[in-house]
Formats: sequence, C-alpha cells, structure tokens
Amino acid sequence: MSASRIGRHLATMLLTVLVGAFLAATLIRLAPGFDADVQQLDSRLSHETVEAWRANRAQNRNIVRFYFNYLGAALHGDFGQSQTLNRPVRRLVAERLPVTARLVGWGVLLGWTLALVLAFSVSLLRLSGFRLIAVVCAGALLCIPSAVLALAFVILRAPAFLAVALVVFPKIFSITRNLLEKSYDLPHIVTARAKGISELRVLLWHVLPVSGGQLIALAGVSVSLALGASIPVEALCGIAGLGQLAWQAALGRDLPLLVTLTVLVTVVTLAANMTSDIVNESLKPRAA
Repeated sequence: MSASRIGRHLATMLLTVLVGAFLAATLIRLAPGFDADVQQLDSRLSHETVEAWRANRAQNRNIVRFYFNYLGAALHGDFGQSQTLNRPVRRLVAERLPVTARLVGWGVLLGWTLALVLAFSVSLLRLSGFRLIAVVCAGALLCIPSAVLALAFVILRAPAFLAVALVVFPKIFSITRNLLEKSYDLPHIVTARAKGISELRVLLWHVLPVSGGQLIALAGVSVSLALGASIPVEALCGIAGLGQLAWQAALGRDLPLLVTLTVLVTVVTLAANMTSDIVNESLKPRAA
C-alpha cells in the first residue's frame, strides 16, 4: 500500500474521531438528567458540597466550549477529571485498558477458532444433518443478547471471555461458511478435488486465495463486535474493565469520561479496519 493511501486512511480516522467525539458529547449533553447526580441526594453531604458539584456540572453545559477545551487539554495528555469517580480519566483508562484487552483478545481468538473449525468442517464434510445442527446452533446464539449471555455465565461461574467468544462466533461462522461454500462450488476447485488433490492443498492454494481477503476484512469487524459485547459482559460479571467503566459513566452522565471512551473505541475500531485493509492490499498480486 502506498504512503498516500495510508495517509488518507489516517486522515479519515482523525476526522471520524473528531466528529464522533463531538456527536457523543452532544448526545450526552442532551440526555435527560445531564445536570443531576444521584450523589446530590445524599443527606449527609453539606449544602456547600452539593453546590460545588452543581457548579462543576454547569461548566459543561456549553458543549462547544467544553469540546474545544477538551481537545486542547487532550493534546497535552490531559483528558479531564471523571465527574462520577472523581479521578483523572487518563489514570482510569490506563488501569482498565489491559483488563478489557485480555477479555476481548481471548474472546476474539476463541470465537474465530470455533467459527473456522466448524465452518471448514461443514464445507468439507457436506453432511446435511451436521450442517443443519451447526446452522441452528449459530442462529440460536445470534438471537441471544450479549447481556443474557453474560448473565448466564455469571450464574454458571464460567470465564467471561467465553461469553464474548459466543457473541463473536455465530457471526463469523455464518459469513465464513457462506464464503467457503461459494468457494468450494467454483469450477476450478471442483475440478481440483475431482482430480484427487489433497484437501489441505485445495484449501491453501485454491480456497483461501479466493475467500481470504473477505476473511481478513471480517477480522477487523470482529474486534469492534467484541468491544461492544464487552460492555454488558463486564458490567454484569463485575469485571473492572473499560466496559464496566463505560456503563458507570453512562449512568452518571460523566461527560469527560464518556467522550474519552468514545474516542478510544473509535480509534481501536478504525485501526483494526485499517490494518485489515493494509494486509489485503499487501497480499494483492502486483501488476507487471
């Protein structure tokens, strides 16, 4: 991939992050109860403390001023102070990012492994009963919300990354199975199998070159899928990661924290998609 194309990707990423962060800040500002805080109802607090909280919230009523002040401070590494946890946002994110990275990483890895093994088995064996069972299982998992899966794993005391994997698995399996079945039906692949070429060689030399690009693109999408699933999973399983932090921030209308988390998730999602694009471009055959 040329440097100019990478530059265009980075410029698009920057523009998307700026627009996305502003839209997130606007939506939070317009949300009902923006100026309210449940802590203000604590009768043990003095009148001065409650008034100080209200004054702190009132500073962010002008969303344009908040946004440009936020951007100016962010350029120097200061992402503000959490209004609900009363701690620097930068420190909160640094503490919780590794927890979510492990949860999402293991969830994506296991989800992809299950999906690829099952999709290749269905495509190679061509057993109608086995295919029906696999499709029904994946379809049933697609219908279950992430929060319900997380709740089941809390009851079963199972590792939380399995819940993320079961969110990723059915979507990856469905798309991968369709891609593989279409590839195996191509005339040159049918001919190769009829000639007795080994299945491994057919897979590596004929099937993957046809469907590999779309699978790589799907890998980028699966990261954002797992990130989205991590929010209810962490909130319900009591895992101190970014998902739980986002849930707490949303309940408290914590503007600096929510905007920072929006920026972080946008950057990770766009970076994953950009990486898959770069890999796809680099694998394309060059014109002579």
